Amino acid sequence: MCLIVFAWRPDHSQPLILAANRDEFYARPTLPLGQWEEAPNVYAGRDLEAGGTWLGVSADGRFAALTNIRDPGKPPGRRSRGELVAHFLNSPLSIDEYLREVAGRSAEYGGFNLLVGNRQELHFINATDPTPRQLSAGVYGVSNAGLDTPWPKLLKARAALSEHLDNPEPEALFRFLADPEAAADADLPSTGVGLATEKLLSSVFIASPNYGTRASTVLIVNDDGSRRMIEHSFGPYGGRLGEVSLNI
Repeated sequence: MCLIVFAWRPDHSQPLILAANRDEFYARPTLPLGQWEEAPNVYAGRDLEAGGTWLGVSADGRFAALTNIRDPGKPPGRRSRGELVAHFLNSPLSIDEYLREVAGRSAEYGGFNLLVGNRQELHFINATDPTPRQLSAGVYGVSNAGLDTPWPKLLKARAALSEHLDNPEPEALFRFLADPEAAADADLPSTGVGLATEKLLSSVFIASPNYGTRASTVLIVNDDGSRRMIEHSFGPYGGRLGEVSLNI
């Protein structure tokens, strides 16, 4: 998952509104959003290469999502980051217990940003400084750097989400997740991947022959515990592959 924007409003009738794009190589095998056969408490997409996921919810009200931190100079981690989301969704541990465990072994993973929570609490942890942080009410964004790092696509998507909070229709959220416009060269971050790749990765929605946005997801959580989760999936050049809509 490479871009997540979300409104966290624990006292609101819709405490969590989230829009996210998962960017990955098209060749990496993936299952779309669904209920996991061996863990029926979990509703998420599935990375078939390592077995984890990038975003999901559980039947008992948990939520988790993940992005990686772009740092090509660092070696890959020994463990898959996607297990951080999957394990939380299926864990008996409290949020605090789980985050303490993650903080103690964060060096086993490549760089990551992890969101975990439920209807009452939302927490964030970053592998660069693995000190868990409980988030207060607000509108946030995270891409492949720290929380609210002002990359152009994050600023654009966060502002677009803010415009729709009074009436968060999924169709409107998917429209801004589909924005293919690249950032101006002068506004690009420098993460060590070269100008052409920085340009490709600077749009909210990424499309190319080999790498791009594989899934766009909208999640709306209501204060009665009901959730609506919709996923659009894509292939090379951004070709639409399918849609899954769940009411959980």
